[in-house]
Amino acid sequence: MNKGPRMTRSAAREIAVHLIYAVQCTGESVETVLCDRFEETYYALLSAENEVYAEKPNGKQREYISSVVQGVCDRQQELDGYLAKYSVAWNVSRISRLARAVMELAMYEALYVEDVPMNVAINEAVKLTQKYEEQETVAFVNGILGSFSRERKTEA
Repeated sequence: MNKGPRMTRSAAREIAVHLIYAVQCTGESVETVLCDRFEETYYALLSAENEVYAEKPNGKQREYISSVVQGVCDRQQELDGYLAKYSVAWNVSRISRLARAVMELAMYEALYVEDVPMNVAINEAVKLTQKYEEQETVAFVNGILGSFSRERKTEA
């Protein structure tokens, strides 16, 4: 039996962003996307395209992924409101869908996932954005999430 490296929370987070993106782009339900993307054959295809899919998530990781994807989609209006509020002089519709999914996940984790501190959610979001986007977008994501974080701290 192969006991390779365990999937990290960072990898689970990256998969969650991909699934949030898929829900938003396809219009499919969260349940359909989660079911389809974790189906054995489809998951094997994904592993050929991206190393984050090299290992299938275990039960706890899949529970985390499902929970945050559902949570982000359920709170879409609230999270979009934060994006609009903090993207001063920038039309939210111009933000790439992937960058939006990254920021939505970070904000959702910071607000609703008890074991994810704000700074971890933001740092992970910036690292993930660096993997997929241009440096200008990375700076934008960092700025939006920094503003979000500062306001949350003043409200606490």
